[in-house]
Amino acid sequence: MYNAVIGFPRVGKLRELKFASEKYFRGEVSKTELKKTALEIRTENWKRQKEYGIHYISSNDFSYYDGMLDTAVLLNAVPECYKKLHLDELDTYFAMARGYQGEAGDVPALAMKKWFNTNYHYMVPELDASTKIALSGTKPFDEFLEAKEQGLLTKPVIIGPFTFLKLARYQARTKAADFTKDICAAYGTILTKFQELGAEWVQFDEPALVTDMTKDDINLAENLYNGILQQKGSVKVLLQTYFGDIRDCYETVLKLDFDGIGLDFIEGRKTMELVKQYGFPKEKVLFAGIINGKNIWKSNYKKVIEQIKEIKEYAENVVLSTSCSLLHVPYTLAYEEKLNPKVKQYFAFAVEKLLELQELSVLTECDDYNNEKECVNNQQVFEQERLYQDIEVKNQVANLSEDMFVRTPERKQRQEIQKKTFGLPSLPTTTIGSFPQTQEVKRNRTNYKRGNIDKAAYDKQVFAFIKECIEKQEEIGIDVLVHGEYERNDMVEFFGENLAGYVFTEKAWVQSYGTRCVKPPIIFGDIKRIRPITVEYSAYAQSLTDKPVKGMLTGPVTILNWSFPREDISLKEMAYQIGIAIREEVLDLEKAGISIIQIDEAALKEKLPIRKSDWYCEYLEWAIPAFRLCHSGVKPETQIHTHMCYSEFNDIIHDIDNMDADVISFEASRSKLTILDAIQESGFETEVGPGVYDIHSPRVPSVDEIVEALQKMLTKIDKNKLWVNPDCGLKTRGIPETDASLKNMVEAARRVRSQLSC
Repeated sequence: MYNAVIGFPRVGKLRELKFASEKYFRGEVSKTELKKTALEIRTENWKRQKEYGIHYISSNDFSYYDGMLDTAVLLNAVPECYKKLHLDELDTYFAMARGYQGEAGDVPALAMKKWFNTNYHYMVPELDASTKIALSGTKPFDEFLEAKEQGLLTKPVIIGPFTFLKLARYQARTKAADFTKDICAAYGTILTKFQELGAEWVQFDEPALVTDMTKDDINLAENLYNGILQQKGSVKVLLQTYFGDIRDCYETVLKLDFDGIGLDFIEGRKTMELVKQYGFPKEKVLFAGIINGKNIWKSNYKKVIEQIKEIKEYAENVVLSTSCSLLHVPYTLAYEEKLNPKVKQYFAFAVEKLLELQELSVLTECDDYNNEKECVNNQQVFEQERLYQDIEVKNQVANLSEDMFVRTPERKQRQEIQKKTFGLPSLPTTTIGSFPQTQEVKRNRTNYKRGNIDKAAYDKQVFAFIKECIEKQEEIGIDVLVHGEYERNDMVEFFGENLAGYVFTEKAWVQSYGTRCVKPPIIFGDIKRIRPITVEYSAYAQSLTDKPVKGMLTGPVTILNWSFPREDISLKEMAYQIGIAIREEVLDLEKAGISIIQIDEAALKEKLPIRKSDWYCEYLEWAIPAFRLCHSGVKPETQIHTHMCYSEFNDIIHDIDNMDADVISFEASRSKLTILDAIQESGFETEVGPGVYDIHSPRVPSVDEIVEALQKMLTKIDKNKLWVNPDCGLKTRGIPETDASLKNMVEAARRVRSQLSC
């Protein structure tokens, strides 16, 4: 059988693009050198896929920063504020991604949101009355020709017009319908150009088709493709969907003139049902997503082959494919030299998934595949007893009582107690938790991990960083302090290292956004806390000041969502196991004198099912209680904070309030403070700190800019419930820009306070 890959990791096998890009931003390498690194990454990716016998290899799945941003530039959807900088094409692109502050002007970055139900972030295109959609770039064609010169006829990949229009932000009363004619013409021109270049297939990615679709949505998608496909000529067009099933528009899609349709058989719970009920046209090719592109566990060959055989009963032409782009998994297991072989044998990263596709393509055609060596070796992994099972932990979860999910007294009463306890000013200032991770901080951690220094020497340096951080915050005038998180490498990996049941990698990096990569830990067994995690560092920080210092923890849902989860037990059970562990840490922090504890749930919405009908039965019915489990045992005087970022929370704002935290901080600056309306309309009881400036951009916000944001917030939020903070942690920022931004934030809060007292 033929096989295909929707997309491949694009930062390089060892994050080469990240390092080259950051050097370019610092002016340490030229544009030519950056482009050379990019070409090397693309070439390596194509070479790998060719070596593993992939028949349909993608091109244009590479990006310097983000695929949605690439598409916006390709379609001339560049807002005027960036054009007015008069930078060259690449620097304009980076200004849209990161913001710009320099001689040419001062503009913030485009908004950034989570890409469906993943931990990847995309840049949100902005369309307004001045936007003229038209093909204006050459990137997809250039990369197609690069591959062709290397002897590869690739399948160019472009985000489809429906997904682009559904995810865009509309300004000045514009709407999707205002751009449909021009976007049809642009995509038609794309197909014509690829035909001229000799492309056989072009892939349009349309993950938005797996969402809840209205009749208007279906009509929009149908009208778009009726117009575009008339212009395809001899080029074959693949409609690629992923992250779910297309139950709302399956029949419509079948009738459109696509040559291939990509369906997700991993997350698409109704995909097989749809194929059985409505069939699949003989003249079209079904690209069947049967290799999980989002998790790192090996495929069970027997189960997959049986699934493929079932699919082939209803579809004549089938190509085996990944369920989504392999962007969401690490590059390869080859660099994991320290991973226990008994553990490592269970995993398949991007390169290993290529091998799975190759072997399954052959095994599926074998009459007696059970006795083939590849299948026998695969089944041995699934039939042996798993490591790291813990009966005690399982019993703890089974015996959880209702009162362990309820905090007393009720929140309004607690908030009155806390106001008297802390005596904070109106509009209290704080930060989200982390401070810049300087080279000195990273060097200390590296020296400890390599055995160059012992734990005592490591902690001595961490305490020195904490002391400096507390002094800096007091100097700036922040009201509620943090210890800076210098002891932790990552807000999830650090906690995983102190929990039984986790395993860790050395080089298994995954792109989160732009140059930001994360190394998700892997949940391999049952989870429990094996030692206090943060208590010593938080207690030391509190001993240095009379101001309250927040204890900083990561919540159970975020730890789960930012890990690679097990597939042999439920997400609910894993969340409750982690919740019990964090609860123990919360109570120990309280005993150590920490009176404000922040339990971050940055990723709460990340695994929210794409379809609303599945929200409560599959997710919220355990995700909200998992958070409450962590804090229900603390005293009324102890203030519980949480933090969330880079998602649209309007639809679940009541559920967020039901988490029963005392204070919540939201990412809000990049999303133009759109959450304020939802907070006001819902009667939100939790005190709230919408982010007043964007920390994912290097630009420093002015005092006036922050004052304006606070004044806007005060039109929707009671002054006694509003906190002032950045929109996320500061670990990726430099010290000068952090100091300047925080000083401006504190000064802005002072100015607005003085206005309120007049």
